[in-house]
Amino acid sequence: MDDDLHRPLGCDRDPDEMSWRMRIGPRRIALAVVALAGTAVAALFFLAPHGPLDATLGGRPYAIAKIEPFTPPPPLPAAAPSDVEKAQPPAPPSSSVQVRGAGERAAEVEYQNGVRVVRAGGGGTNPLIIEIEPRSAARLAPAPDKRLVEKSRFGLLPRIGADGSRPMDVYARPFEASQRLKAGAPRIALVVGGLSLDPRSTEAAIADLPEAVTLAFAPYGANVAADAARARARGHETLLQAPMEPFDFSQNDPGPHTLRVEGGDLKEDLHWLMGRFAGYVGLMSFLGSRFTADEEALAPALEEIARRGLFILDDGGSPQSLIPAAAAKLSVPAARVDIVLDQRGDSQSLEAALAALEAQARRAGSAVGFANARGATIVRLARFAREAENRGLALAPISAIVERSAGAATAAEGLR
Repeated sequence: MDDDLHRPLGCDRDPDEMSWRMRIGPRRIALAVVALAGTAVAALFFLAPHGPLDATLGGRPYAIAKIEPFTPPPPLPAAAPSDVEKAQPPAPPSSSVQVRGAGERAAEVEYQNGVRVVRAGGGGTNPLIIEIEPRSAARLAPAPDKRLVEKSRFGLLPRIGADGSRPMDVYARPFEASQRLKAGAPRIALVVGGLSLDPRSTEAAIADLPEAVTLAFAPYGANVAADAARARARGHETLLQAPMEPFDFSQNDPGPHTLRVEGGDLKEDLHWLMGRFAGYVGLMSFLGSRFTADEEALAPALEEIARRGLFILDDGGSPQSLIPAAAAKLSVPAARVDIVLDQRGDSQSLEAALAALEAQARRAGSAVGFANARGATIVRLARFAREAENRGLALAPISAIVERSAGAATAAEGLR
């Protein structure tokens, strides 16, 4: 029978095939496999592109580099100081500018540290000249003072306190006469107006003008309350500019809530203007050639201003203005601009106006100059103000120039 049961396994294979397998044997096959594996490892070791392989690095290539200790180069010789550096006095040890958050205004950082930074060429990578300015000892009272305000639908309005305190006194900047000046030195008050209408000029006036320069704010600025508060925090006394009717009102409208001879509600318009921000010491006329020439229209406005503990500053723009005479008649504290410094707007006329202002101060003992906030004008006024002391002039806030008649406080009290 020829089946699997009668033929043992392997008995049907070719004798030649069995002979070949027996000749090689399992031992020889194992040795061949080991030899091939060794050849492959050697090839990887010597042909790896980044050097030999390390089994501890999981087969990744590695390299060996020589590390030597770093020797710092010799210091460079110190550069000779420039002419600008020689001209600058050494900063006091206590003066240091603290680094603040990017959102904080640089002007406020400079003010808090008594440092003024002048950027040559307007900024960029140009050199910086840092002038250390002695911080004034004068500080303005916080505003609003709850004793000196009353609530209205237009905001907080100024008023005389129950103890007789007046905003024009409490919010005023104390006058500081330098000890280097002679007693009775001529006083000059500089007033810069139109603030809060243009952000750049407003920022420049607040940051660059000396503290004793008075800043007058237009009531129409979108951020007038915040701008006026920053000015006071910087040390500037503030005024509220009150638009008044000019003769050419139809062609030259000063804006809403203008104080008018006819039409409108004088008291309501005045209260709207007064509620725009807090902390001002008085009102300053803006335009108003017709309104200020009409005593019947002007008198009620002056009485309301005095009743609220404020003074009035005539902007000096109209020769027909009755503000000085009417204020004296009603015992209302008042002052008048002697010279409008930027009336023509060019640099030559500005220089001539500043010379005339100085001459007026020497002749009369005091003088008031007014200019609008414009870039070039601010730069020139800042230099004039800083040179005033060297010229024997005392820079004063406008409150130090205001005439306070003996009966002013009594009259104001009687109008309450």
